[in-house]
Order: sequence, then structure tokens, then C-alpha cells
Amino acid sequence: PIALLLFALLSLLQFSLAQQTINGVQYVTATDSQGENVLVPDNRKPSLYTGDFGDCTGDSSINVTRFDAAYYKDNMTVLFHLAGNTAVVNESLMMYIQVQAYGESQFELIFNPCNANILSLCPMRAGVPIEANGIIPVAPSDVANIPDIAFSIPDFEGQAVLRIFANDTQQMIGCYSAVITNGSSFSHPDAVGSILGAFAAIALLASFATAIYGSDASTTRKHYAHSMSVLVVFAVYQHIFFTGALSMNWPSVLVAFWSNYAWSGGMIYSESMQNSINSFIGTNKGNTSQVGAAGTGVDNPNFAGGYDISKIYRRAMPRLWRTDYLRKHSPKLERALAKRALANATEGYDWYGDPVKPGLPLPGNYSGFAGTLGQEDIPASNAFMTGFLWFLILLVIVAGSVAAFKWTLEGLERIKFTKKNRLPYFRAHWLGFTALAVLRTLYIGFFMMMFLTIFQFTWTASAGVIAIAAIVFIILFVGMFAAAGYACFYRIKFGNYVSQPDRINVERRKVLKFIPWYDFHRASTHRPDEEKVYAGSLPFWRISPASESPEDIKSVHDDEEYTKKFGWLASRFRRTRWWFFACWLVYEFIRACIYAGASGHPMTQVFLLLVVEFIAFLFLIVLRPFESQRLNAIVVYLLGFSKVATIALSAAFDVRFNIPRIPTTAIGIVIIVIQGLLTIALMIAILIGAATSWMSVRRNIHDPDFRPRRWATRREKWFSHMDVAEKDVPPPTPPARDPTPPPEEPKGPYFSVGSVRRMAKIEDEDPEFLTDIGDPRGSEMTLSMYGNGKQPAVAEGDAPTPTGSPAPAARRNRAISGASQFSYTSLPRGARVHRASWSTHDF
Repeated sequence: PIALLLFALLSLLQFSLAQQTINGVQYVTATDSQGENVLVPDNRKPSLYTGDFGDCTGDSSINVTRFDAAYYKDNMTVLFHLAGNTAVVNESLMMYIQVQAYGESQFELIFNPCNANILSLCPMRAGVPIEANGIIPVAPSDVANIPDIAFSIPDFEGQAVLRIFANDTQQMIGCYSAVITNGSSFSHPDAVGSILGAFAAIALLASFATAIYGSDASTTRKHYAHSMSVLVVFAVYQHIFFTGALSMNWPSVLVAFWSNYAWSGGMIYSESMQNSINSFIGTNKGNTSQVGAAGTGVDNPNFAGGYDISKIYRRAMPRLWRTDYLRKHSPKLERALAKRALANATEGYDWYGDPVKPGLPLPGNYSGFAGTLGQEDIPASNAFMTGFLWFLILLVIVAGSVAAFKWTLEGLERIKFTKKNRLPYFRAHWLGFTALAVLRTLYIGFFMMMFLTIFQFTWTASAGVIAIAAIVFIILFVGMFAAAGYACFYRIKFGNYVSQPDRINVERRKVLKFIPWYDFHRASTHRPDEEKVYAGSLPFWRISPASESPEDIKSVHDDEEYTKKFGWLASRFRRTRWWFFACWLVYEFIRACIYAGASGHPMTQVFLLLVVEFIAFLFLIVLRPFESQRLNAIVVYLLGFSKVATIALSAAFDVRFNIPRIPTTAIGIVIIVIQGLLTIALMIAILIGAATSWMSVRRNIHDPDFRPRRWATRREKWFSHMDVAEKDVPPPTPPARDPTPPPEEPKGPYFSVGSVRRMAKIEDEDPEFLTDIGDPRGSEMTLSMYGNGKQPAVAEGDAPTPTGSPAPAARRNRAISGASQFSYTSLPRGARVHRASWSTHDF
């Protein structure tokens, strides 16, 4: 029963060789896993297939010229093709095919080529070409670990490893590895790289147009400062690409994404150029393992997890073939391995890969800068010469383009195609503009060339290449820092500035009331405070105007002579940050030293770069050096955040952490999102910069003639904004609101009394209160009696009050005469007599 079941399984998965042609396309009938016959194109694209391949051992006895494998999901079959030759006289073999996906083994197959009907390897003989191709059916359990997303996810990370063993010695005599892909990728250098290059060209043209338009150096500088900077464009592009210089085990998605930016770092593949460099370098390609990559043609004993020889020859033979292993003929394996003719006997299928060239890492290995360059088919040993040659070509193109533009203007004027005296200042000083354009290009490419030269120093290569790298390093390093130093010296010397000694006071304080902290203050700007605790001071200096009078202080951007000589360095920066070009050079040189000098030491690179980028990020936030707000937004905030975040996330790719490849791929996607958003923001800024540059070069056109007309109002606002930004002064504080004035007092009477009337009160109804106050007219009688020298009499039946006055009678019938003695009181008639004052002495 078991034999019948196995035979039924093989029959179910057997590939039918029946073929037919429909509309010129050859189709074959295949049986899928559900037992249904399906008609599929014979040369259809597989679900997963191998690409380029390389030798994963240094002494292979077999020279493999073709190693391809493919998995077809529609009928669950694996196709393989092997071609090559050998110098071995006669040897029987065992073959071991291993498929890995995201660092995990997904499929293994061990077989004897004699049992698999591969006659050219049964046995392997010198002079007999090796040609093996066939189809291997697989069971659902063999591919159960492959998720459906693997067939569509970009840059599927997998490898197919073929190991060949000699039966006589049971030793490996050949090892080849090929990368597995599904055809989807983030790598589209022809399309994406061209788009990025087009945006860089737009920024270059806009910047060049604002630099040559106009005859007033100060006005031209102002408009040039607000155009899109080519330095910023390449700073973004090179930041993204040269992240791959960290010696990390990168996920395939990142390396593929970075390949779109490779041209910005001078890594452009040219077959003729690479052949010339290879001839110059010779056979000394260095060792890619020193930067963390598994090299081609060198011994990699633990590659793809290694192998267990006992598993191959004893314990792990599949039970299906184990009974046939000792036989010279295997009918079951013959039925399972159906031969298939090549679609093209010369070139094979369209998806076939090629052997990688010497010096490249093994396909599917993306470690370090060698792995990043491997995507471009450029060996790490050729990196410096490739970048240097393209940089020389760029310098020639820049100089030639400026000169060609000048003579094109002359020719157009001669044929009267343009008006006379177009761009007169540029045409009169075109040689100076050419020189400044070349110097600016050197300034932009400073980081790239410093990195490549230092990387070449750390790479074992021929003496000739190292000598060229040393010469280039000295010329660029000394030349650029000398130019920056002279620009600063010239401004201080001839700009009415003086250098004076100063000190930095170190203040000791606490953050959050318990964390020790230190603050640094210049003694010239912060006077010592007795309430603060100082840990000490450091000697320093300060540069200040020689005169405090505003009339004697001339802005660096108003100095036309300085702008003509050093505008290529300082024109884009704020009036008070004109010296930032020197800081940028130092910053870029430090980055290049860490990226290249510490290659092969991933955690050293990460921690040093993280410190440098974080300090630079804070420094840029404080300075905001560019006069243009767009440039500050990109360089200070977006680019700074991207650098810090990318380096921090890259630490997870260190092989010592041994993080599974699927989580590392997810982290790689996060980095792609960050860098992709940075690129999109840069593109938007380039388009806005192109629009504002158009306004700048049309600034002499009056509003009725300016096109497009709907931009006329925006143009005036833009010019006003540039005028304010050029002054580089803090915005004026809004005037304090005056307090609300008190209401004005009326000058004359503003009310009159018509009548006065007393209203009844509560105490009028209180008998006790009435008893206390006595007779309402008691005060009148008392005053009158005292005025006549008599004591007041107490009527019979009236009780005396505490003050000696009689209590009020129940009813009084005697009328009061207007001429009586009671009229001598000062109280008006009808006024209520209040209670007399009293104290405790009265009781």
C-alpha cells in the first residue's frame, strides 16, 4: 500500500511532456496539486527563480557556467539547469541543493546524479561538458513554510545553494550560490534614478540661472541664496546611498532601494570602465569579508549555515529514494525528474542569471559597502577609481557646459535670434563663472571623495590605486580647507573685524533638581553671576567688529568684492552665519572618516556617527544657517532627523545581535519610508525653488508683462520676504498695548437732587431698639436745657434711660411751636436723632 501511495503521488505531480503551440507560444500540459490538468506557457515566468550566482568556495573542482533553478507554484515543480566543465578525470558525485528564505532553510534535496538521469555527471569526467536540466516535483509539505506573500513582496530574500561532493573522499568539491527573487524589487535605477537626476538637473538650472542673471552682485546674491541649493540635493541623495557604507548585514529591500541613488555617489556601472579599472588593479581584488561580506571565489565554510556530511551520506537520505540509493538505476527518480528542453539553447531562459565577476560578494549577501556596491556590479576594490573617474568627467562637463552656454549666447546674438546685451555681466566674466562653478562642484563632492579615498586606504589593493587615492586626498583636503580658511581670514582682515581673547565659563547646575549638568557660557556675553556655581573656565576667543558704530559695520553680503571671490562658499548663508561653510567642511570630513576609516567595525561606526549626527542636529537647530527657510527646513530638520533615525535603526542589523531576517526586513521598510519621505519633501522644495527662481530671473519685468499673471501678487510678497530675510535681524517685537485710559471726569455737575425722603427701616418696628434710642427729640431737649442751665426733668411715670433722659411717652399731644426753644438745635426739622454714643463706662 505504501508503494502504491508513493507511486500515486509521483503520478499526480508528474510533469506531462505533451506540448502544443497556440499563437506562436508553446504551451505544455501540467497537473497541479488538485489533480487537474492546466495549460501553461512553456517559457512562463516562475513564481520564484534564481538570478546571478557565484562560487562559495575557493577551490571548486567544477567550473559552473550556468546554475539556475525555479519554482512554479501553479504545478508545484522545481526546475533546475546546470552547465559547466571540470578537469577531474573520473569521479562519482552526490549533489545537495538547499533553498533558504529570510535566513531559514525552506527546502533541501539530496540526490545522486546517476539516479537522477544526469548522464554528464554519472560519473563526472574531464573533457565531457556538464549539462543537466530537469524538473523536480515537490510535495505541499515541502513548500508549506513559504507564505503567499513571498511571491509578491519586493526583493524577496532567498538563496539557492548547490554543493557537490565526491563519493570517494566524501569531501565537498564544488559550491555555488544563487540569489532567489520573485521579480518584484525596489531597485529601478533606470526609472527612479532618472527621475531623481531630472530633479537634480532642475535644481542645478534654477541655481545657475539666478547666479548669472543681473549685474548687481548684492542683488544677485540675494536671489541666488533663495534658490534651491545643489549642495542640499546631493547631501540628501548621498546621505541615503552612503548609509550602505556601514558594515551591517543589510536586508535586501534596503540595498535595492539605495541602488536608485547610486549615481549620486559616483557609482555608475560601465562595462568598458570596469574592464579598464580591472586591468589597472590586476588580480588583487582584496577581501570583501573585511567589510562583512561573503566574497566570491573565497572559502566560506559557514555559508548558508554550512552542512553536515553525515546527513548527506547516511542519515538524511529521503525515504523515497533510500531504497534506490544503492542501485545504479532509480526508476522512481527518473519518473520524478523529467527532462525539459531549453527555450534557447544558447542563452537559456530570459530569467537566467550570470556568474558574478571576481571581487563581488556572493549573490544574496548584502553585508557592508561591498554588498551595497554588489547591486551595481561594482567590486569594492573598484569603488574609488569608479567614483574618481566619474567625478573628473563631471568636472569637465560642468566647465564645458558653462563655456558652451556663453558661446551659445554669442551665436544666438550673431544670428539675431535673441536681443543684444543679454546677460552682459555673465558674458563679460564667463571665465570667472566657470572657475567658480568648478570650485562649487569640488565643494559639493568633498564628502564623496574623502570617503572613497579613505575607504581605499583601508582596502588591501594595488599600490598604484593607493598612490592615486593619496594624491587626490591631499589635493582635496588641503585645497578645500585652505580655501575655506582664506575666505574666513579675508573677511576678518578686510571686513573691519578684530580677534580678541575670551573665556568660556563652565556653570555647574542640576537638571530636574537631581541630574548633574554643565552649561557653557561666553564670558563676553554672560557676566559671572554670584548666584551661579562655576566649575571653571576655558580659554577661547571671539571675533567682533572693530567699531561698535552701525555705520562702520558692513554686512558680508554687501561686500561685492568678497561676494565675487567667495560667494561660492558663503552666499547661501545668513549674514550672521556666513562662516558656516567652514563648519560644514569639518562636519563632512568627520563623517567620511567614520564611515570609511571604521569600515569592518559596525558598532564603532554606529555609535560614533550617532554622537556626531546628534550633536550636529542640535547645532543646526540653534544656528539655522541658511538664509532660505526651505533649505533650513530640509537640512536642519528633515535631513538631520533622517540621519539620526537611520543610524539608530541600522544598529539592529549587526550580525552579533542575530535578529531574524523578517524583523530586519521590517526595520528596513521603516528606513525606506523615512528616506522616501525625505526625498519627496526635497522634490517638492525643488519645484517650489524652480518657481521662485523664475520670479527672480523675471524681476525686471513689470507686472502687466509678467507671466503667469496669477503669480504677480505672489512675486511681490516673495520679494518682500527676501528683503526681510536678507537683513537677518530678529523680528520686531509687537508694540505693547496701552492700558485702557480711565474715563474722563465731567467738567460740570452731572447730577441733581430732586427730593429726599426717608423710608421705613426694620429697626423702626423693634420696640427694644426704640427704647434704647429714647425720645426722637431727646437731643433737641437736652441741648436746649443745657443751653439754659437747667437739668432735664423726668416726667412722672417715665423711667430714666441710662443717659438720664426720660423714656418716650406712649403718646404726646403737645404741639411743637416753630418759635419754641427747641428750634435752637442744629439738626434740620424732620431729621432722625441717632442713638447717642456710649461705652462700658456708662453702665
